[in-house]
Amino acid sequence: MSSESIALAQINPLLGDLEGNAELILLAAKEAYAKGAKVLLTPELSLTGYPPEDLLLRPAFIEACDHALQALTKSLAQFTGLTVVVGHPQKSTQGLQNSASVVRDGKVITRYAKQELPNHEVFDEVRYFTPGNAPCVFEVNGVRFGLILCEDAWHVGPAQQAHDAGAQILLVANASPYHLNKEALRIEVLRQHIALTKMPLIYVNSVGGQDELVFDGGSFALNSKGELVMAMPQFESDLGFVKVNAARDLEPSKIVQALSVEAQAYQALVLGVRDYVHKNHFPGVIIGLSGGVDSALVLAIAVDALGAEKVRAVMMPSRYTADISWIDARELAKNLGVQYDEIAIGDSVDALEHALAPQFQDLKPDATEENIQARVRGTLLMALSNKTGRLVLTTGNKSEMAVGYCTLYGDMAGGFAVIKDIAKTLVYRLCAYRNSIQKVIPERILTRAPSAELRPDQTDQDSLPSYEVLDGILERYMEQNQSIAQIIAAGFDAESVEKVTRLIKLNEYKRRQAPPGVRVTTRAFGRDWRYPITSQFRA
Repeated sequence: MSSESIALAQINPLLGDLEGNAELILLAAKEAYAKGAKVLLTPELSLTGYPPEDLLLRPAFIEACDHALQALTKSLAQFTGLTVVVGHPQKSTQGLQNSASVVRDGKVITRYAKQELPNHEVFDEVRYFTPGNAPCVFEVNGVRFGLILCEDAWHVGPAQQAHDAGAQILLVANASPYHLNKEALRIEVLRQHIALTKMPLIYVNSVGGQDELVFDGGSFALNSKGELVMAMPQFESDLGFVKVNAARDLEPSKIVQALSVEAQAYQALVLGVRDYVHKNHFPGVIIGLSGGVDSALVLAIAVDALGAEKVRAVMMPSRYTADISWIDARELAKNLGVQYDEIAIGDSVDALEHALAPQFQDLKPDATEENIQARVRGTLLMALSNKTGRLVLTTGNKSEMAVGYCTLYGDMAGGFAVIKDIAKTLVYRLCAYRNSIQKVIPERILTRAPSAELRPDQTDQDSLPSYEVLDGILERYMEQNQSIAQIIAAGFDAESVEKVTRLIKLNEYKRRQAPPGVRVTTRAFGRDWRYPITSQFRA
């Protein structure tokens, strides 16, 4: 085989853009062919994008996929001798299957149907697909390759089956969504397969944002000893190459160093925002700037994702807005070079309170008056969005969303919730990370006590435990599924645990009405959090 024998196409498909995705595969094939590759591996469902969800229930979509695959197969014939693995849905006598076709010289020489269909976390492939049951092994220049798809790699059976069918090198095509530290987990799991089969392994992954999911790329190769011999960058499209030697093993190639946890999370958010805005054809974004840490982080992410010219910041001060909030908001906007506007909300709030005064007579002020302020701001942002076509990015974090420290039709109003899966303690770490690259977030934003500024001298901790405590409880309750008793036994204050878990339950109805946002943890509010609104159980 040639010295650069296998190419990995880490592409960013647009879901449903069959022609555009086919073009991405063709461009990768052209470069791979020019550089002497004999095999090109593309991600799972590379022709359609992942996950197609209920598009798979539409006969017209499946028919269009069939036509697109036929056209792509013919177009790939120009690259004589190049074997290309293309992912797509495929009808069979058993039902619709998550498949990959092995294409060479204008023909499909073999095909594989995914055997392990994930039905956990963000996945529900059992809803759409029928599992396969047979291995796929094909030969290129005397080397026998086994092919499996994504979830197959997390189980022993498919890899062992490919080995027993004669495979010498395992190819794994993936559309594996990102969560923190997942790249290390993937490598560890796949090393276990190598320990059993002694087959070197080549893993390609999609990259890009798809609604709340982000695919991080990070494709890699492991030799027969389980050693990392090639690693591609995270969160960017790329074409990688790995060499096969005479012993049917993989030779060392370029290894891109893994990012820190903070860099991973930040880049995931940037990619998620960029693709959501671009793929849905919004001309830009609008952000309500408060002078606080959450909106500061969202503004920095938006600028890094889209460029300052597509980002507009709006400060909407009330009678409770501190002078330092104005000063810090202005400085932040100036540092990032965005359009900045100020719209005072005092008159609007007064008008609403005056209109409601007869109804509120003899009733004490409470959160109602605070929420009027938030809802005035939401109305102003949505009006600007309607007028300009720009998308409103909300600024609420995971800690707030969990316990309902947010206002329906107020600060929750918008089209995309950038940091809805970022705990407050991580918000601060990400701000510090961004400032380590270039100091754009004023230091006072990071050191002052967080406040919604909806009443005099308000701080978040008037209503909530410290964020270190709150986030610790949330991680155990949400991501680790620990019970209230287990969390208390771990050393958390019983009163705080009871309060936080009660608020999580009570505010499910709010979260159902929240916009989508980027998922970066193993359990986000969204696709993989499906609790009933009406329920009496809490433990």
